[in-house]
Amino acid sequence: MKIEMKGIRKSFGSNDVLKNVSFTLQGGEICALLGENGAGKSTLMNILGGVLPMDSGAIYIDGKPAEFSTPGQSQAAGIAFIHQELNLINDLPIYENMFLGRELKTKRGSLDLERMFSETEKIFKEMNVNLDPRMHVRDLDASYKQIVEICRAMMTKASIIIMDEPTTSLTDQEIERVFAMMKMLKERNVGIIFISHKLNEVIQICNRYVVLRDGNLVSEGEVKDVTTNDLARYMVGFDVRTEPLLREKKLGPEVLRVDGLTSKHAFRDVHFSVRAGEIVGVTGLLGDGRSELFQSIFGAYEVTSGKMFLNGKEVVIKSTNQAIKEGIAYLPRNRKENAIIKDMNIIENASIATWPRFSKRGKINEKKHREIFAEQRQALRLKMGELTDSITSLSGGNQQKVVLAKWLAANPKVLILDNPTQGVDVGAKEDIYDIILKLADENIAIIVLSSEAPEIIRVCDRALVMYHGVIQGEVAGATMNEHDIMNLATGGEST
Repeated sequence: MKIEMKGIRKSFGSNDVLKNVSFTLQGGEICALLGENGAGKSTLMNILGGVLPMDSGAIYIDGKPAEFSTPGQSQAAGIAFIHQELNLINDLPIYENMFLGRELKTKRGSLDLERMFSETEKIFKEMNVNLDPRMHVRDLDASYKQIVEICRAMMTKASIIIMDEPTTSLTDQEIERVFAMMKMLKERNVGIIFISHKLNEVIQICNRYVVLRDGNLVSEGEVKDVTTNDLARYMVGFDVRTEPLLREKKLGPEVLRVDGLTSKHAFRDVHFSVRAGEIVGVTGLLGDGRSELFQSIFGAYEVTSGKMFLNGKEVVIKSTNQAIKEGIAYLPRNRKENAIIKDMNIIENASIATWPRFSKRGKINEKKHREIFAEQRQALRLKMGELTDSITSLSGGNQQKVVLAKWLAANPKVLILDNPTQGVDVGAKEDIYDIILKLADENIAIIVLSSEAPEIIRVCDRALVMYHGVIQGEVAGATMNEHDIMNLATGGEST
């Protein structure tokens, strides 16, 4: 199948989101659709997916005009859209999820569970997927949830699959699993539109690229002809910094220290300390235990032994509320699942962590929260409309800044950032890096958890590398490079 979108225009009020954009995709190729948040990528794909109408332009499938006014019409034409927020129900088994919205029924009108199970088994066998269809979706890791979505698309005979940020919340090993599935689809002449902010993955998996900026198509071509720096420059319109963000460090006294911290199933005998104004990275591979370690420091994960000290005083954190009172803040990974509340507006999301602090007789002091957020909004360079707009109206980078504002309002002594730039574009990444450096200059002890070695190298003063629940080693200065980090992350010794 060949898709052609020609001269597509789309406006929302006075905001011209797409300005005469043309886009093509051939079966059997993987094309990266790139651009900053707000560049028009999602709008263009929502038009192709039948979610939004275009104002003008034309769509052709194999040379024949097509127009989609509903997602069902797009699906019927052979186009599947796998959204960043996966459309799966955790409490149902896989085989029922495979038929959501198009359930098979018996002659009596009841669900034909046996046939749905059988059809799911059949597509899994065809796609070389080793999963039991009876498993509940909640028991799958993030990569297998993506694979279930891909199999569901193939079950509908999709010839074109749109994948919106499919690797945002995946580990390196999970990403490889999804990429293997994408390569298989490519060999079967399925065309894939790959929307991502991870430019190294674009170089790894895609054949072609298209870049949008401010609603315009600014560059397109073969991936083999460009570098990640080229793509970043096309996206933002200027050269993006890649060197380590060196600064004059004025470190204060020790703020946090853990001695022999152990949890039965996730980490053991962990020792480290962080000083005021210091940025310490923590990295590793799948199953390294870093998220569980810092969730335990925040009172959200069980500790079986060990001690923790804040400003030299031993503390025992039993709950997240206690952690907040002690001055510990934790920005979790998977923003959309764990950090924002989609049904709340911007100011509610930005103030929820400090509601108890500024409440009197159970009544929230909205005026005080608005005053605090006004300061954070300026400091974080937040781009937004009204305070009462939905949090989902913001780009990924600005949503992340709102989550940061929520924790900064709590005046933390220790700020734990778990994958702080997950799912944000290259421009927003630079903003967040600048914010991290500024917060360190304000004497906050900062811990950055990240699977991306380049990120750790760029922003951190030193880094701890974990392997199977233990700190395998530390890197700083000359040893803070991708080679030494990977050596430790795979169980090697410090050099």
